[in-house]
Amino acid sequence: MPDLRFEGIGMTSARTRDRLVQRLREQGIANESVLERIRNVPRHIFVDEALGSRAYEDTALPIGFGQTISQPYIVARMTEALLEGGAADNVLEVGTGCGYQTAVLAPLVKRLSTIERIEPLLTRARERLKELGIRNVRFRHGDGALGWKTQGPFDAILVAAAPLTVPEPLLKQLKVGGRLVVPIGPEGHQQLVRFTRREQRNDREQLGAVAFVPLLGGTS
Repeated sequence: MPDLRFEGIGMTSARTRDRLVQRLREQGIANESVLERIRNVPRHIFVDEALGSRAYEDTALPIGFGQTISQPYIVARMTEALLEGGAADNVLEVGTGCGYQTAVLAPLVKRLSTIERIEPLLTRARERLKELGIRNVRFRHGDGALGWKTQGPFDAILVAAAPLTVPEPLLKQLKVGGRLVVPIGPEGHQQLVRFTRREQRNDREQLGAVAFVPLLGGTS
């Protein structure tokens, strides 16, 4: 019997999710595997029950500790950008948050390592992914700007918070040909950027304006 908590009713129903996917398609998201993950991941279980009716709006929502769950378009755009251009067997996510981006991305890659600096958020995310039966994720409470050297080098790295400049440890933990998708800049002036590591340089592509919470160092 399906779990009705995951299936959703009313504003969390399959019809509501289908409308969200259609909006994302109209906004240019073309990767069908990514769109299917957006359709199938129950976003409402990653937010407080009081916000559940808004879970399939294309907007960021608060998750506590001064953090937000990213809007579905941004999750889809970053995931699509990460998967383009090569292998994604070994991937790092910086900024687990509530675990929604993790849940969208994990089944699309072979192995996902994820780091979160706020321990209660990491604990909650681990529980949600376990409930969803997602088993290919390694979790770490730590400073994401430092990466996770012992799990690298990575085919791709996704950063779900905005540093002022790209953290060098993350670029160094990419394989040659690997991609780093990261929002960069101060609040109100952030750009989503994709770096691709080459033998002697890092190629840089700007993917559009975004708004993220800042990437902070340390743990809490």
